[in-house]
Amino acid sequence: MERVGGWLVRGYLGLVLVFLYLPIAVMIVMAFNRSPLYELPIVFDTVWFQALAKNERLLTAGFNSLWIAIANTIIATALGTMAALAFQRYSFRGRTLMQLLLFPPITIPWLIIGTSMLVMFFWLGIGRGLHAMLLGHVALSIPYVIVVVGARLKSFGTALEEAAATLGANPWQTFWRISAPVMAPGVVAAALFAFAVSFDQFVISYFLAPPGVSTLPVEIYSAIRKGFTPEVNAISTIIIVVSMGLMLLFARLYRFGGER
Repeated sequence: MERVGGWLVRGYLGLVLVFLYLPIAVMIVMAFNRSPLYELPIVFDTVWFQALAKNERLLTAGFNSLWIAIANTIIATALGTMAALAFQRYSFRGRTLMQLLLFPPITIPWLIIGTSMLVMFFWLGIGRGLHAMLLGHVALSIPYVIVVVGARLKSFGTALEEAAATLGANPWQTFWRISAPVMAPGVVAAALFAFAVSFDQFVISYFLAPPGVSTLPVEIYSAIRKGFTPEVNAISTIIIVVSMGLMLLFARLYRFGGER
């Protein structure tokens, strides 16, 4: 029975992985197919990557998404890490309520958040633009960073920091030599979350983008409405290869999957 149960579990997990990765594999294959109509048999060609190099709209939108995601990652990771440290290391009035308020921005539909941000930004005079998009992305990413870094801080507690303090280390030495190295995997994981949330964000970018400016998700959506082009497959393939490579690299360095 244990052997049968093991085969069933492995078969189920295998089907889930196939369901998740098969569409991605098909898209990557079609990015190298010469036919614009996905005709079979597949004729290998890089014509759509060459066309992508001349598509200024997709490249500009991709650049906008990239720099917003990088800026968002830096800002949200820094602010979220500091907030997570404050939540885990200090007791103050209202801490529990503030921690509970971190979850509604994660659970509330982004359509509602995007609409409310658009109204509030116009009311405050911020308006629409890349700066407004960056503010919206940071606001959405900070709760993820706090949750991930907070879970890492909670897992190792304060015993190491207290031991360092008893041995004569000052607060800065304790932070840089004990706290920072221990929570580094959590910070890296939180940064990856922040980058993914920002780069993949459609609703906030769609509502807050000024006329004539768009990010990659918005541009892909517009391209699909006007007529799908395999150049979308090409740029998506590049993003997948780069993102998966970075994920595997960080997973290797910080052993996110545990030691074998």
